[in-house]
Order: sequence, then structure tokens, then C-alpha cells
Amino acid sequence: MSAAFKRLLLLLLILLTIAGGIIGFAFVSLPSVTPLKKRSFSMTIQVKDWQGNFHPLVVGPKNPSWVGGKSIPAEMKWSVILAEDANFYRHEGIDVKAIKKAIQYDLEQQSLARGASTITQQTAKNLFLSREKSLSRKVRELILAKRMEQELTKGRILELYLNVVELGPMVYGIGHGARYYFNKPASALTPRECSFLAAMLPGPRVAYNPYRDIDKVMHRSEMILKLLRKRGVLSEEEYRRAVAETPNIAGLQRKVDESIKKEEAFQNVSSAVRPEPGSEPTSQEGSAGSAERSTVAEPKVDEPATSATGQ
Repeated sequence: MSAAFKRLLLLLLILLTIAGGIIGFAFVSLPSVTPLKKRSFSMTIQVKDWQGNFHPLVVGPKNPSWVGGKSIPAEMKWSVILAEDANFYRHEGIDVKAIKKAIQYDLEQQSLARGASTITQQTAKNLFLSREKSLSRKVRELILAKRMEQELTKGRILELYLNVVELGPMVYGIGHGARYYFNKPASALTPRECSFLAAMLPGPRVAYNPYRDIDKVMHRSEMILKLLRKRGVLSEEEYRRAVAETPNIAGLQRKVDESIKKEEAFQNVSSAVRPEPGSEPTSQEGSAGSAERSTVAEPKVDEPATSATGQ
């Protein structure tokens, strides 16, 4: 046995030991997901505003903006499934096929641009983990996702996900999002409004921020509506009606104007204190993996109906 081969074996042994230690620590230190089975359960998590400050957010019925699964329109559920995790009803928390495609895409593009996190993984991260990019956090996320799939129904996972997603500046959950953008409860959202909110999920802070580029959000909204039609969630007539609808974003425009005024005032103050270039804070885009889009499995008992007329 050559010295080089011995060194290689030693290196592999060290790497395996480190990986085993990380996995072992993750198993021991992870919280239980069992309490999430109770729909009356509430917990408090910490979320960041767009200036990087932490704030408490109640997850559960004790939050006045909480929306129970039965009050969430089927079009809202299917919009996020088809846009974010088309295999949601097929995988068990981890979409291996989507991961392979994401790796292939990143290798071709020589970047880390494409994610492959499932809705379950995103829910686990939002509820229990930080956003740090590390092997330890990713392992913990995968373990929690598997546990959630074992303990919770798909409907419960989707309910949790839709109530913690970020949709604007300190706007978390579709209940808050529906009020913030359209001044109505989530149960009253139209298919166009559902697709509008779902369109923002990959990056409400930068990439799909309606404050910055509402046309980009509307374009992705139309793509999601096409997926809803293709999946059979919308009939042809309902699809045409949704595409023709212009969301009532008068409230959004007012918030945009107010945001611009606040930003100008902040810049005037900061420029007087710190005239150096590059001193203004920057926003960081929210992350959400987009899994492979494919035909979703046949409906399960827990799966939202695909016929709008039967909802």
C-alpha cells in the first residue's frame, strides 16, 4: 500500500467522521415536530425585517392573521404547489429528482442559482432553523422535513407553509398578505390574486418585489395561471377571466409611494451623517427553492380539489 493511498484513506476517514458528527449532533439537537399535529398549537418564531432586525411572529391560531386550511382557496394552494414544488404530493419531504436536475443546471451555468427545496423543507427551515448556508443547517433541514412528513399530513404542512411565507416588508403569511395587498381576507382571494401572491415567493425582497417591478410579478402570475389551467384547477372560462382581471392594487401603489418617501427621507438623513458612498443599507432577496414542474399525482384525501366549481 503506497503512502499516497494511505493518505487518501485517512482523509476519507476524517471526512466520514466529521459528517457523522454533524449528522449525530443534528439528530440530538433537533426540536420535536409532534406538537405541530395539533391545529390549536401556537408557537413563536423570530423573523427578520428588511433592515435585518429580528421580530417575534406567532405561528398558529393565536395570530389574528392566521388562516386555517379550510379557509385557504384551492387556487392559492395549487398556485404555490405548481410554482414551488410540483411533486409535493409525490415526495416524502425530499425531491431527489429535482435535486439532481438542480445540480445539473448549476453545473451547466457554473453557479448556485437553482434551488430544489421542497415545500416541506422550506416549512421546516422557516419554523425551526436560521437561513445560514452551512452543511449542518442543511442536514437539520432534511431531517426535520422527513420527520414532518412522517408526523403531519400534507394538508397540515401546506397550511403551516402558507402562514409563514414572506410576502413583503414584515408581511408574513397569506392572511397578512391578502389584507396588505388587496384589503380582503385570504378566503376571498380571486385566482388572479392567488397567483399574484404565489408569484412573489421566490424573492419578495428583490427579484419579485412588486415595489420594484410589478410587471415582472404580473408576468409570473400569468405563468402560474397557465399551470392552474393545465392542471385542471381552472376551467377555460375561469382561466380567461383570471388573465383578464387586473388586481386592485390601489393600496399597493399607496404603500409604494409611502415607501419611496420614507426611503428618500432616510437617505437625506444618512447622507448628512455618513456622506461616504455605499453607506445605504441594501435588501437581501428571500430564498425559496423551485422544484421541477411536472404533473402532480392524483388527488389524495388531503389534497385540495382541482375543480373550482366544486370548491
